[in-house]
Amino acid sequence: MAVTNIYIASPEGANGRNVVAYGVLKALTTKYKTAVFRPAVSNHDHFTPILLGASNAGLGVALSTGLDIHVVRRDKEAARGDIVAAFDDAMTVSRADAALIVGTDKSHVNDPTTYEFNANIAADLQAGVFLAVCTIDRWPDELRETVQLSIEGMEAAGNKVLGIFVTGCEPRHAVSVKETLAGFGLPVWTIPQTPFVEESQADAALKAFQDNVPTEEVLKALDVDLDFPVTSYAFQHSLLGRAKVNKKTIVLPEGEEDRILKAADYLLEREVVNLIIVGDRDAILARGAELGLHALDKARFQSMDDENILKPMVAKLCELRAKKGMTEEQARQQLKDASYFGTMLVVLGYADGLVSGSVNSTANTVRPALQVIKTKPGQSLVSGAFLMCFKDHVAVFSDCAINLNPNAEQLADIAIQSAETARTFGLDPKVGMLSYSTLGSGKGPDVDVVEEATRIVREKAPDLPVVGSIQFDAAWSPTVAATKAKGNDIAGHVNVFVFPDLCAGNIGYKAVQRSSGALAIGPVLQGLNKPVNDLSRGALVQDIINTVALTAIEAQQ
Repeated sequence: MAVTNIYIASPEGANGRNVVAYGVLKALTTKYKTAVFRPAVSNHDHFTPILLGASNAGLGVALSTGLDIHVVRRDKEAARGDIVAAFDDAMTVSRADAALIVGTDKSHVNDPTTYEFNANIAADLQAGVFLAVCTIDRWPDELRETVQLSIEGMEAAGNKVLGIFVTGCEPRHAVSVKETLAGFGLPVWTIPQTPFVEESQADAALKAFQDNVPTEEVLKALDVDLDFPVTSYAFQHSLLGRAKVNKKTIVLPEGEEDRILKAADYLLEREVVNLIIVGDRDAILARGAELGLHALDKARFQSMDDENILKPMVAKLCELRAKKGMTEEQARQQLKDASYFGTMLVVLGYADGLVSGSVNSTANTVRPALQVIKTKPGQSLVSGAFLMCFKDHVAVFSDCAINLNPNAEQLADIAIQSAETARTFGLDPKVGMLSYSTLGSGKGPDVDVVEEATRIVREKAPDLPVVGSIQFDAAWSPTVAATKAKGNDIAGHVNVFVFPDLCAGNIGYKAVQRSSGALAIGPVLQGLNKPVNDLSRGALVQDIINTVALTAIEAQQ
């Protein structure tokens, strides 16, 4: 399958980069409907309109550009999510088959992190990379080292370089340049120095490119199978896209909380989900106006004193809790709790799932779900997993939220639930049952529980790849696994990490989150009949957006 998103990256951002971008675009348009995208440009950018004139995707400048470069410099990490969203909008509107993505331009501002930023954006947009490196004023060994460092920078972000364009190369030096770079095992093309800063120079630039770079060679370089990195920004945005495909209705019981309203506004504006917000419509919309929100009126609002809803809700709650002797008066008192009220909206079928916890404890969110939604058939417990988004991949950590000291049977169920969660979010699960022992290297009752749990997993889910007991380093690292778990195909490749108890799980995910910079999404509550998910009381708006989206995706299953 050919790579169809191409990122033109250059350590200089000039000196022939424009010629390369224009020529590659022309090559792509011979086979694909090709969009142009510029992740970060200045407000004095004149090159994007030239590229758009050669594109066949029909987009204008607004959709073809991400952010102003000055905004990016203030906060590159925050900018990445906005750029991914802008790129997705461009591809959705254009319905293009391919994209030419051109990195940042040369600038009088010397920002040493610019190339790293381009590498990260290429990874976020899952694009193959063409390097454009200038040979002017560089000796052969200097050119080779520049290319080597440029490739290493791209690979550090998880990217794959597909070819090298050497610009400013006199024709008489073309053969020696290609020999100098032959060791990289990549196609190398040379292009002579060709000025290209204005539209009148476009024809000459294209001729210089096509005289030296055959179109069929460019297209052939794209005909490779790549495992693209899944960055946290790409994963977060994919949640929104997947939720939007089959819109579900999610109830938000905490309508008095500003973070909830901001997240709801974001989701409603982009039509990702349908929302029911518990609370008084007029009061919530008034607060939304104070916060500068514009899409809240697309939500449905549900007052907690609406008898048309309360009467059937009370009757259903009495029915569900009959064995506990629930009376109508007790039910009405219980339903004064917004989390309980929201949970009953799910039970009655008004909503497909619930997200709560920004101002309520985990217990307040989970207890109603356990009492009235209950576990799926065949499930003995509810557990809590986190989706851990690392630099270039996503893993599942569990149980980090619910079960204090699971026995072997419970630990096995947690593992199987967590594998199913991994599948729901596009991962091919490989389960590691964590311990302080790797395949019998340590002994003790704690190890015995994990090894028994591993045996039960193999019995209950014989097709599920699982290894245990295993230490975290041997589960995570192929290098460590080669020593500690020699011959085991799963060790070193685990992406579902099952901790032996809540203490280890909670400490583990928070330690990794804070020390590595990984994004933790969750907890995803596993095993319930309907998706109910809990927020941290310190949740950011983006955390709430992510949790609502993943809840909607669970509801699609």
